[in-house]
Amino acid sequence: MISVNGLSKHYRIASREPGLTGAVKGLFSREYTIKRAVDDISFRIEQGEMVGYIGANGAGKSTTIKMLCGILTPSSGEVTVNGLVPYRDRKRNASQIGAVFGQRSQLFWDIAVRESYELLKHIYEIPEREFKETIAMFAEVLQLEPLMGMAARQLSLGQKMRCELAAAFLHNPSIVYLDEPTIGLDVAVKARIREFIKEMNRLRETTVILTTHDMQDIEEICKRILIIDEGKVLYDGSIQSIKDRFGHKRVVHFELEAEGGFAFELPEPLIGLAESAVGEEGRVSLTFSNQAVTAADVISAMMQSYRVRDLTIADPTIESIVQELYERGI
Repeated sequence: MISVNGLSKHYRIASREPGLTGAVKGLFSREYTIKRAVDDISFRIEQGEMVGYIGANGAGKSTTIKMLCGILTPSSGEVTVNGLVPYRDRKRNASQIGAVFGQRSQLFWDIAVRESYELLKHIYEIPEREFKETIAMFAEVLQLEPLMGMAARQLSLGQKMRCELAAAFLHNPSIVYLDEPTIGLDVAVKARIREFIKEMNRLRETTVILTTHDMQDIEEICKRILIIDEGKVLYDGSIQSIKDRFGHKRVVHFELEAEGGFAFELPEPLIGLAESAVGEEGRVSLTFSNQAVTAADVISAMMQSYRVRDLTIADPTIESIVQELYERGI
């Protein structure tokens, strides 16, 4: 269980005047500005939850995760992970967590993946029987067997990520932090990794904290999201709740009979209520708020004005909702 209360992390950044004069002046006296990377955030994550922790670059995600891991000491506030204060109990905290960070590998660069796992077994003091059973399961689910004899430096991006995930879950941690686990991967590998993460959560009740810019990862893995912006929590709740609360925009895609020259005009009942985007060969998309007009009304108005071949209704994506929250806030 993770408990965060009033957590902040501030940095002092030296500022100086430009040019040679500023450089000389900076030798004798310096002025500082305060950068609030994380600013008075609070949340609680129960055992077994899978939470998406999302935000723009520089929003404070990585700083938060580093404080949860014990790498950084907070400027103020309280944080406990399974009853431990991470920066005070770094060794004990590290034994209970797993992590996959893009810039840091758990695999040893020049030795076989199998040997990396053997070393991790000794580091985490994993019993031999448990280790063999775990490796066998991971090898099957993640298709690792062909990779076990290869050195980490020989692995492709997708192969390396599968091996990194196995390393992160190897010692049966209660919490795993994942930073962009599917970035740059093809569709098949992404699907396999998502299924593996969900399977570990189901079998072991592993708490998963996922930071990513891939909203499809969030929707398929997590039920809850925390959105951080400029160091503050902008939203904390279920994905379904944010869709219900903010996902009022709908899009209906029409395919119209377009013989000869086609000039689209928005039907009069929809003027001021819908925005249109016209594509090729009679394709038109209408975007509207379901708080102002219903999809049935939009379709009815279009069918009275045009001959409709086909239509589809698209619900808002979590990506579009999050983007709107960044732009206008809550």
